[in-house]
Amino acid sequence: MRIGIDLGGTKIEAVALAAGGREAFRRRVPTPQGDYAATLQTIAELVRAADDATGTLGTVGVGVPGIPSRATGRMKNANSTCLNGHTLGPDLEALVGRPVRIANDANCFALSEASDGAGAGADVVFGVIMGTGTGGGVVVGGRVLTGPNGIAGEWGHNPLPWPEASELPGPRCYCGKHGCIESFLAGPWMSFDHAQSVGAAPGDGPLDPAEIARRAATGDVACRATLDRHANRAARALASIVNVLDPDVIVLGGGVSNLAHLYDEIPRLWGRWIFSDRVDTQLRRAVHGDSSGVRGAAWLWPDE
Repeated sequence: MRIGIDLGGTKIEAVALAAGGREAFRRRVPTPQGDYAATLQTIAELVRAADDATGTLGTVGVGVPGIPSRATGRMKNANSTCLNGHTLGPDLEALVGRPVRIANDANCFALSEASDGAGAGADVVFGVIMGTGTGGGVVVGGRVLTGPNGIAGEWGHNPLPWPEASELPGPRCYCGKHGCIESFLAGPWMSFDHAQSVGAAPGDGPLDPAEIARRAATGDVACRATLDRHANRAARALASIVNVLDPDVIVLGGGVSNLAHLYDEIPRLWGRWIFSDRVDTQLRRAVHGDSSGVRGAAWLWPDE
């Protein structure tokens, strides 16, 4: 039995996969906000629940919004900033009483979709997560590429390419820089961009991307403009990936990937920035939806 944990900014999900990838257990709970100790306990409780439900002690893989440093073993680059600086793997191992494998959540997502999802059969797959943050993972020949620094695919903290004057210097990202791709494409930033564009009062609650899309479909001009700005920025950001990596398939996941217009708009737009006379790269929605990350975490323990 393989247990996968997807540690997200707003939710933690667990799944147990039996032989052939059959789901034997699944549960989702809210992420304790800004509380490292409570996050550890929540993950440990989910592992115990999976053990109890399946009657066995499963292997444990965890997808996280960051990476363990190869120099120190401590978490870095996590947009769930309470994780940074902590030895997440050993801390979890002490709680669950078995080895734990940790990988970036975008790598887990990409591995899942390249194995039996939207990128199945493709040689080079770039997996994109656009949700609370923006991350990416690269799978070549069925193998996740990590690189010597463990950051392969981390496109979210490159600057937005081909910026327009109104986009400079760009929002300040949690990483300390301005104008990161993440600060233009992630769900909370899309909501912030819309609020700024309509001059929302400080007390007004922000619209989430799904509500922006719903209002745009009913004729709201401002919401339509927000979707158009976001799609244009996503097309530029992904064009830079095609220019460097030239993947067969780009798979979108995360909450923002549920915006249906992206799959028409991005391919319609990105050709103006891609250095080719035609673009054969396919843009696809994740087959496993927001379950790809947790399934990929489970498959961090392959048949050996």
